[in-house]
Amino acid sequence: MKAVAVKLGRLFLGFLLCSGATVMALNSRLGLGPWDVLHEGLSKTIGITIGQASIMVSVLIIIISLCIKVQIGIGTVLNIFAVGVLIDGINATKLIPVSTNVIMGVIMMVASLLMMGVGCYLYIGCEMGCGPRDGLMIAIVNKTGKSIRLIRFCIECTALILGWYLGGKAGIATGVTVFGMGYFMQAVFDFFHFDVSKLNHRSIASYFKKKGRELDEDSSNIRSAY
Repeated sequence: MKAVAVKLGRLFLGFLLCSGATVMALNSRLGLGPWDVLHEGLSKTIGITIGQASIMVSVLIIIISLCIKVQIGIGTVLNIFAVGVLIDGINATKLIPVSTNVIMGVIMMVASLLMMGVGCYLYIGCEMGCGPRDGLMIAIVNKTGKSIRLIRFCIECTALILGWYLGGKAGIATGVTVFGMGYFMQAVFDFFHFDVSKLNHRSIASYFKKKGRELDEDSSNIRSAY
């Protein structure tokens, strides 16, 4: 039970850092990140909110991930909802200042990339399932053998191109994120000697299968006792 509590604590700390990184990037006032460009483009095209667009993209990525046999764990589901709630909560507290000049904005942008890398390391390392976007990244890394830096760059570029085509607005931060996110994430993972290819994420399906076996064993023991 203690091990589970530690894992959940690490999971939510990772979510908190990722959420803080998102708010910091937004408050840098240097433009939207690639995924937010896509969300904005979808919201304009379909007539939905950016939040609804984010959920739609997450669900679509999960469907794609299932097709290439990515493990969908509890952490995957929690990521979709928890990160959004945490972002709203951090915004409400106004703990992260809004940039007042370009230099401050650049510093906040770089800090957000580093924070995002550490946050991803913490929650992905729990082996409870990745967020939709990170899960897709890891699956492609494992299947191709290419670096996280390259795969992340390609994914961010794809999101940016689609978002821009749909009418989303790109800025300085967009380019920084596209070129910098993969490098920062690779650097953080290397610093912690974190090899995503050795992860063994526990899917929701495997969790219920295990619980089913445990119930069957308990039933067998009870019948044996009588």
